[in-house]
Amino acid sequence: MMDWLPENIWFSVGLKVFFALMMVGAVMTMAGYSVLAERKVSAWMQGRVGPNRTVLPLVDYIPVIGPLLKKLGIFQPLADGLKFLFKEEIVPGHVNKFYYYLAPLIALVPALTTMTVLPFGQMYWPDGSVTTLALADLEVGILFVFAVSSLGVYGIALAGWSSNNKYSFLGGIRSSAQMISYELAMGLSLLPVFLWVSVPGAQTSGLSISGIANFQEGSAWLFLVQPLSALIFLIALFAETNRLPFDMPESETDLVGGFHTEYGSFKFGIFFVAEYAHIVIGSAIFTLLFLGGWHFLPFMSDPWPPNWIGTLLGVGWFLAKTIFLIFFFIWIRWTLPRFRYDQVMHLGWTKLLPLALANLIIYVLIVTLIDQPSSLF
Repeated sequence: MMDWLPENIWFSVGLKVFFALMMVGAVMTMAGYSVLAERKVSAWMQGRVGPNRTVLPLVDYIPVIGPLLKKLGIFQPLADGLKFLFKEEIVPGHVNKFYYYLAPLIALVPALTTMTVLPFGQMYWPDGSVTTLALADLEVGILFVFAVSSLGVYGIALAGWSSNNKYSFLGGIRSSAQMISYELAMGLSLLPVFLWVSVPGAQTSGLSISGIANFQEGSAWLFLVQPLSALIFLIALFAETNRLPFDMPESETDLVGGFHTEYGSFKFGIFFVAEYAHIVIGSAIFTLLFLGGWHFLPFMSDPWPPNWIGTLLGVGWFLAKTIFLIFFFIWIRWTLPRFRYDQVMHLGWTKLLPLALANLIIYVLIVTLIDQPSSLF
């Protein structure tokens, strides 16, 4: 495979480093522009204009293009980032400084770590071979995602505790309880997916994210085959990313600002970017597991050619699905009101968890009936 490439360890390492930088740049750029999308979509839904003043020097004088970029607010994320970077760093005297500074990094790192195992397309090489575009295409990729993404709650809990503030501490405790409540339902919702994909004699692991995406090529998306699993996973994803109506750790109506009440300037900016990075990664995971990944449409083969053009079209199609999911996150935020804390816990433990268990039992029986029909009679 790829015999035409030079057999050089430094070339392979350099290629991985290049992919890593590209992934970090793509995720951080999408996270930054998700903030802009949040502001523009909310403005559209509420009949407002949104950001339309920020522009780089001289760009505004370019005919047609300059005013258009200004009206769309394309440069607003750059202005926001510079604002966070150059604002005065105020550290309250009552905080535990070491953990206070450490918490934002712990919140951001899991999102940037999970992207290492996320495939985003297929590379068609001149010798006819096909490889998955991913930094590390693990056979147990989804387990790695679960293990690492769960660590993000430590950053929020640590921020609440180190702030030495009752409101911040309550926000951290809420985040921990919410993660435990909904991670159970999220994990159980994916077990039927693993059972469905792990057909006898399969060459790939049922826990491989790329294997799950490729399983949906030319057949039904798993969103159609297992709608309840997809719905439970999506609701749990909202809770895991602390998005409305599940933003209990912040909940400014009763906790001032929640876990980041004592944070400002660049440290708050890291928390801000971490939230949207988790949304981007979560949307990509849902796309891979339930929407066919980079493959075209249900029951249809990919229409693009098996060459570099097909690679670009596949990656573009995957990004289009992910961006649609990000829009869906924003749409829900500005449509539904915030739940009360007791309602969030009630939904997680008395509704989603029993539904996920029932869904698992049903698909265990279905898969057993399909694979070994005589075993049930």
